[in-house]
Amino acid sequence: MIALAVGFQGAALGLAPIVLTVAIAIRAAGLDDRYLTWGVFAAMLICAAITALQAIQRGRFGAGHLVLTWPAAMFIAIMVAAVSAGGPAMFASLMVVCSLVQVGLAWWLPTLRRIITPAVSGTVTMLIAVSVLPIAFDSVRDLPAGTPPVAGPAIAGVTLLVSAIVTMRASGRWRLVAPFISILVGCAVAAGFGVLDGERIASANWFGIPAVPDLGFDLTPGPEFWALLPSFAILTLVLGIKTISDGVVIQQGSRRQPRAIDFRQIQGMVSVNGLGMLLAGIAGTLPPMSNSSYSLSLINLTGVAARRVGVGVAIVIAALAFFSKFAAVLLTVPGPVLGAYLMLAMGILLVSGCQTIMRDGLDPKRVLVVALASALGLGLHGHPVTRDLFGEELGGLLGSGVTIGALVAIGMTLLLEATSTRRSRLDVTLDMASLAAIDDFLAGLASRLGWNESSTLRLRSAGEETLAVLLSQEESHAGTERPRLVVVARPQDTMVELEFVATTRHENIEDQLAFLTDDAALPSAEELSLRLLRYRASAVRHKKFHGVDIVTVQVEGNA
Repeated sequence: MIALAVGFQGAALGLAPIVLTVAIAIRAAGLDDRYLTWGVFAAMLICAAITALQAIQRGRFGAGHLVLTWPAAMFIAIMVAAVSAGGPAMFASLMVVCSLVQVGLAWWLPTLRRIITPAVSGTVTMLIAVSVLPIAFDSVRDLPAGTPPVAGPAIAGVTLLVSAIVTMRASGRWRLVAPFISILVGCAVAAGFGVLDGERIASANWFGIPAVPDLGFDLTPGPEFWALLPSFAILTLVLGIKTISDGVVIQQGSRRQPRAIDFRQIQGMVSVNGLGMLLAGIAGTLPPMSNSSYSLSLINLTGVAARRVGVGVAIVIAALAFFSKFAAVLLTVPGPVLGAYLMLAMGILLVSGCQTIMRDGLDPKRVLVVALASALGLGLHGHPVTRDLFGEELGGLLGSGVTIGALVAIGMTLLLEATSTRRSRLDVTLDMASLAAIDDFLAGLASRLGWNESSTLRLRSAGEETLAVLLSQEESHAGTERPRLVVVARPQDTMVELEFVATTRHENIEDQLAFLTDDAALPSAEELSLRLLRYRASAVRHKKFHGVDIVTVQVEGNA
């Protein structure tokens, strides 16, 4: 009963974004009311299913946490472009094909971690927000013929003003229902101008399943499909990266005691989101996305982070999907109110992109990546130069600022990675017999860097203790084949970053270091290596993925 009660509160937070986001996308794409009603119904069921799957966690699928899910507003602009170019069938085909991108990202996350950086994902997120904003302002003029010109700006302005006041002044649960309050006030203003139509509510059934529109796939893709595919793939990749960021935040906020991030659960979260995109493509609606801010708000307000609450949320949303009258109420929201809602959502997304960029700091190289990608993405968005290069039709499709900015950001990151300080690499087996090779490797590295004797000893000792910690549980599996160990060294000014990549059965080293106490009388043999590693290294990070562990050790040195 507690799970259902908290689940009802979580469902209440997600209902407005689910219905309104899909309504904005389908109206902007010019599809009819039959498609609109079906799209909202399908989105509610898909978001309910994905929320439940994230909570349940089976194998490599699922986050094992309470993750509120609703449609991704970042796909509104690309949905409009796809439907305009080839109809709903082409949009569905692109969604199904690109759902594999998220699943691939989840499986290859260890390999892609140095390419899809916070600078890349943050820049693309900001470009997405800027590209969707014109749709929000076009919605302000979405009113019946004969309506006074001042009606749209007045309705949208009051909606934004109320939303800002409630968000700034309210606290607790009132802060979470700020969107509902602003939508109600906006609808009241719209009623004063005589543009609020209640016919949809009156004609809607109380319960039932809406009529299914003509759904299908484009099995003979043309030039428009191939032109839009890069934009869809990049946007899907960004959605997966945002899911990773949300998963990290949700894990941190769901635990009483701070622990290192379990990237196996992050991989499961991205995989389930890819499954949701596949279902959305089949149903012809927007793909789902996680929302960490609302998930953590629900956890903080209720004090409940149990993952079974996610199942409670899913049950409530799925039940309301069949309550047709409720969806009809939200679908009668006028265009200017929807536009104001979307403006605020894209503004928040823009700030989220900035925060993502700043997460790892901005050195001159990252500034160059962000500056060049943003300048070209914003400047070439819809610019005639793309049509001059690729032709009128293809150039119009390829002239998306999101696509251009993403390609530039990824290309610049690859270039900087290739031209950075030359890295050194050593391949051995995870065995104590490899200690001599690792020691020689690190001693030679320190010699090339010109480090003094004490710094060289510190580097060699850090390598030895890291190997000892990784081996501490492997010895109980002596009969099995020893896993491969790859040591990668990246010199950076007065510091060397060592990466130990292996397949182990060990607990997270970060957690073990955090739980060490300095007042132990006689530390065990296993703790001794941890204590020495903590003493020798300036920072230790351990990321556990499915099938691979990556331990990053930073060691300071002097010439």
